[in-house]
Amino acid sequence: MKRIHHLRPAGFALALIVCLLASCSSPKPPRTAPRPVPAPAQAKPQAVETPAPQAEKPAVQAEPAPRPADQEDKDASQAAKPDPDEKDPAVLLEAAYATVEEAQAAIDREDMDGALARLDEAYGYLVRVAVPADSPLLQEKHDLRLLIAQRVQKISAAHTTLSHSVNGSIPLVENQWVAREIKSFQTVERAAFLDSYRRSGQYRDMILAELRKEGLPDQLSWIPLIESAFRPRALSRARALGMWQFIRSTGFRYGLKQDKYVDERMDPAKATRAAILYMIELHDMFGDWMSAIAAYNCGEAQVQRVIRAQKVGYFDSFWDIFANLPFETARHVPRFIATLLIVADPAKYGFELPTPDPPVVFETVKVNAAVKLATLSQNLGLDPAVLVSLNSELRHDSTPNYAYDLRVPAGYGEKCLTCIASLPQYIPPDVVTDRHTVRSGDTLGAIARRYRTSVAALQRLNGLRGTLIRPGQVLRVPSRGGAEVPASAPAQAAAPGEKVTYTVRGGDTLFQIAQSFKTTVEKIKADNSLSSDILFIGQKLVVSSGKTS
Repeated sequence: MKRIHHLRPAGFALALIVCLLASCSSPKPPRTAPRPVPAPAQAKPQAVETPAPQAEKPAVQAEPAPRPADQEDKDASQAAKPDPDEKDPAVLLEAAYATVEEAQAAIDREDMDGALARLDEAYGYLVRVAVPADSPLLQEKHDLRLLIAQRVQKISAAHTTLSHSVNGSIPLVENQWVAREIKSFQTVERAAFLDSYRRSGQYRDMILAELRKEGLPDQLSWIPLIESAFRPRALSRARALGMWQFIRSTGFRYGLKQDKYVDERMDPAKATRAAILYMIELHDMFGDWMSAIAAYNCGEAQVQRVIRAQKVGYFDSFWDIFANLPFETARHVPRFIATLLIVADPAKYGFELPTPDPPVVFETVKVNAAVKLATLSQNLGLDPAVLVSLNSELRHDSTPNYAYDLRVPAGYGEKCLTCIASLPQYIPPDVVTDRHTVRSGDTLGAIARRYRTSVAALQRLNGLRGTLIRPGQVLRVPSRGGAEVPASAPAQAAAPGEKVTYTVRGGDTLFQIAQSFKTTVEKIKADNSLSSDILFIGQKLVVSSGKTS
């Protein structure tokens, strides 16, 4: 089914749900009309149209008219429908599930009236399910009630008209919680709010263009102000990253690449497109933007749990579940509404908003070499912050060692390609390349200082719950960082036959080291008692230089 993205007037669809579910509050029997008895095999098929006189019929009998799709759905599932007097909860739940599937089939072919009729019938089965409080079927009943309500919400939202006006798309309720956030923006957060508003100019044109492609309200473009202050590299305590604050798993779910070089959660354009897909899904799930925005902040599962915990399986408005949401989420929606109110009428709330920064302008060049942005900036005569800002998704402020579309200021494309050809290759640090064997007297704090990391990082890498370690324990520790090396590094200076100590660098292999010192891999492995070809950054190798030819 083609997805229809519509907004509804505040409370309209939810009022429809209340009416629907209220009409089903008394158990009503399902439809009991029996299936038509098939005609005997010898009888001619009945035509839908009034048949012509027998004498005028052609020699070949007419085919029966096709049955309506909804009638086929009803006939196909009739066997699953219980008798009117059925009281077995499991049978009734099974029939309710089958009827909800019929409703979904009707939605898929855009028969919304038929879908509502099937949902009404499914709820009729559901209210007849009587189970004790300790029955495992009770949770199924609650889940199915919620599913029915969500389907009704989705249908009612699809019947209304899209509005882009500031007060028409998302209801701007100025209640006590919204007023509290406005007060915070007016006082302790005033400077941060104004900085965020100014920074929004770099990205809002792009965000608005993406929102309008999907027919979504312009107001959603202000979500990054409260999520990240429009900072592409913002990182929360919950490890949510980027302007749209994606956690790692949700980023993967919506196609944001994350590897050794790149984390697209920090790319404003790519993350915006992913966020829009996520918000569409959430709106389809909950039927209103307020709940969808709350779910965007804390996850749809959390909001569903709160809804399920209500005394009834539906809710009249977002504010009905507001108090039961996590604290940060509970503040998230009022802060969003407060932002919309202020930017719509700044003078009313005592603000004089600054001129937004100009939109980001750049051109793109395809590069195939790993280089540091700082080194490239120096050769181009640019402030290093310019390239970093344009390419915020690059984790180490270096291009990857594979084909990459690098953003550069307009007019710098050709010059950039010329510079990259002569720059040294950059090898980024691995996340974990080294191992540390705990010795008597070692502590996590001392090990963290030695490897220039933190106790929390060591705990995370090694799955430690506390700080207790024991002698002989092997810990994973971060490497000490990457380094720039020429693409073709010259052999280390050593006289023929001389033994030298070589420190392994990022990207080194035994074969490369052997070639540099005019020796063999087998010789290096024998001199260092190596059982494999695996090397670690910082590892010390004794290498005997061979004779030059």
